[in-house]
Amino acid sequence: MANPGGGAVCNGNLHTHKTQSHGSQSGDGRKNGVMKETQQNGNSPFYKPIVESFEQAPLHVMVFTYMGYGIGTLFGHFRDFLRNWGIEKCNAAVEREEQKDFVPLYQDFENFYIRNLYMRIRDNWNRPVCSAPGPQFDIMERVSDDYNWTFRLTGRIIKDVINMGSYNFLGLAAKYDESMRTVKDVLEEYGCGVCSTRQEMGTLDKHKELEDLVAKFLNVEAAMVFGMGYATNSMNIPALVGKGCLILSDELNHASLILGARLSGATIRIFKHNNTQNLEKQLRDAIIYGQPRTHRAWKKILILVEGIYSMEGTILHLPQIVALKKKYKAYLYIDEAHSIGAVGPTGRGVVDFFGMDPCDVDVLMGTFTKSFGAAGGYIAGRKELVDYLRVNSHSAAYATSMSPPITEQIIRSIKFIMGTDGSTEGLQRVQQLAKNTRYFRQRLNEMGFIVYGNEESPLIPLLLYMPGKVAAFARHLLQRKIGVVVVGFPATPLADARARICMSAAHTRENLDTVLEALDELGDLLQLKYSRHRKSARPDLYDETSFELED
Repeated sequence: MANPGGGAVCNGNLHTHKTQSHGSQSGDGRKNGVMKETQQNGNSPFYKPIVESFEQAPLHVMVFTYMGYGIGTLFGHFRDFLRNWGIEKCNAAVEREEQKDFVPLYQDFENFYIRNLYMRIRDNWNRPVCSAPGPQFDIMERVSDDYNWTFRLTGRIIKDVINMGSYNFLGLAAKYDESMRTVKDVLEEYGCGVCSTRQEMGTLDKHKELEDLVAKFLNVEAAMVFGMGYATNSMNIPALVGKGCLILSDELNHASLILGARLSGATIRIFKHNNTQNLEKQLRDAIIYGQPRTHRAWKKILILVEGIYSMEGTILHLPQIVALKKKYKAYLYIDEAHSIGAVGPTGRGVVDFFGMDPCDVDVLMGTFTKSFGAAGGYIAGRKELVDYLRVNSHSAAYATSMSPPITEQIIRSIKFIMGTDGSTEGLQRVQQLAKNTRYFRQRLNEMGFIVYGNEESPLIPLLLYMPGKVAAFARHLLQRKIGVVVVGFPATPLADARARICMSAAHTRENLDTVLEALDELGDLLQLKYSRHRKSARPDLYDETSFELED
């Protein structure tokens, strides 16, 4: 059972958190530069400490960040004034003259932000790539003659850029080699597309083979696959809940989960990120007070969470969530888009990471777009659940089935991870990803960067804060032939712009050391080392030339 006071509870045993208050919102975490650690009882079958870092920036950094946005906003309004009077050319979308008396279509802050702030640094996004997204890839050079409103390609290719931005966790998204022979054979036999839905003429024997393999991989009764990961959430949640049901959704859930929840017609309530104390309060209130106005009991209560939250680098506190789910008789839906294949001793996601029983989770969802180097998604769980979705899922009824070559790529990837292909390389890659993650995070912390998330999450948010430094960070790294993804508002809070670094098992120690050396120098140049808990100003990198596992 769960502790109303905020302690973690696993298998009926109460465990306390090693925390300090410092203004934290949760009893199971803390901020202001301290680490958060949840230590499970050693007698529990899922002994797994949760170590996460959420250090706040120094006050002067936040002051200058907001000053930067304030100055940019003032100049933005001034430039809008010049555009309105025709002094400066306006390249943004505007209403036609005959629509001037209508309700404005574009008069909101996000459009103002895009027009006056984002446009100045737009060159850091949507860069065209012209190779496989391996540990190194090629980028097509482009320039702008009108301050990033439009771009033109120069014809030059930037070769061998170190890829620190793709979700290629296990390195399975690669150029063709002989291991992909089965994918080529399926392409020759089945063609590229199915041209029908699963409920009509679109269910192939390959789809059935994949579904059986996914169920075996996850150790559940059944699974169903879909052609698009985003639609797996947005089109299946409405089939599971509806009017008279309650959805409790983590405040940092992915847009696909949010869309699916809204389309369902169910009542949606938000709980604080990974905060089991706040979730328990929401569950208790839902049971005590029932539905608004009528106070009838909710038909269903569904908890929506993710395995790994990509913008924060945090891992779901699954043992505590499961304890609450059991105590209050709710249903649990986990989106493992970023965690399946990437965490756990055998790469089976957060359930494997904590050593828990998959039957404790009612709906297991995941995508094949990251660790498996393919496309699509799956829903897995009890056979009754999957059979129900085969009939009632909007995706099964209206969406085209998964492409046969994609299906075969996923099959070979799962067999590779499970070791049923006769090798142990899949397991070695899972272990290599974990080692790369720990090494890279440790070095960033020692250099003095503020890094968010769980120490074993392969998604590493590096905080940049100031809008001017976001652009300079990405541009300087590209000049050094390093590709990163920088993220800002509205994908993050306004003042929490960051770089999201993605680790891969395919990264060699040389790759990582090259990136770390560049980040160390750039951190000094742009003054990005905001952490007040750094261990060394410029740590020496390890001498090993390779970080590969031996057979």
